Amino acid sequence: MCRHAAWLGAPRSLTSLIHEPEYGLLRQSYAPRLQRHGALNADGFGVGWYDANGTEPVRYRRAIPIWTDANLPGLARIARSGCLLAAIRSATVGMPIEETATAPFTDGPWLLSHNGRVAREAVRGLADSAESPCDSAWLAAAVFARRRAGHPLGDALAEVVIHAGTEDPKARLNLLACDGTSIAATVWGDTLFLHLDDGVLVASEPLDDRPGWQAVPERTLVLASPDGVRIQPL
Repeated sequence: MCRHAAWLGAPRSLTSLIHEPEYGLLRQSYAPRLQRHGALNADGFGVGWYDANGTEPVRYRRAIPIWTDANLPGLARIARSGCLLAAIRSATVGMPIEETATAPFTDGPWLLSHNGRVAREAVRGLADSAESPCDSAWLAAAVFARRRAGHPLGDALAEVVIHAGTEDPKARLNLLACDGTSIAATVWGDTLFLHLDDGVLVASEPLDDRPGWQAVPERTLVLASPDGVRIQPL
């Protein structure tokens, strides 16, 4: 399994997703509270954010446990944006442990993370190629192909997840994607939570014990933008 989190709103640093909260992604890498499959997320991590001077995201990812990267705390303090995404990885058995298999995946202005597993045969027909043979990379490639074809981000996620979930009934398909101005996420087989204050925080599990965290229902699509948050069934 994996864990991921994203922020859209007033500019914040990446450390607000990773190090600052009591149960941020650093702690979730070795002691997740609500993870249903696996108990350690030590097979890599990645972060992405949007520089004010460009439309494409900046990405940093490694195929090592997040707690072993001595450069990340300093980077996370200075990487500041109104749209952030971070992920930690627990590789599915048989999947490669390498940077190309580590979220976030990116194509143009989009970032995407996958929390779960799926049979690659269920998604390979949805894309021509992927940067890694891992299941998550093929899911990302399928979403990006639909986005390039003009599908809205939420529609692209929903189409891929419904197809993959139909082809592989045991699939877990929590996807989290952003484009710098909006976030889209699916809930299919694992937990996802929202917290609203001066923006929207989306996370596999609450990053702290503040009141206001809302569990998102199973098999739904979350759409967040400056205009608000919508949740609709898949």
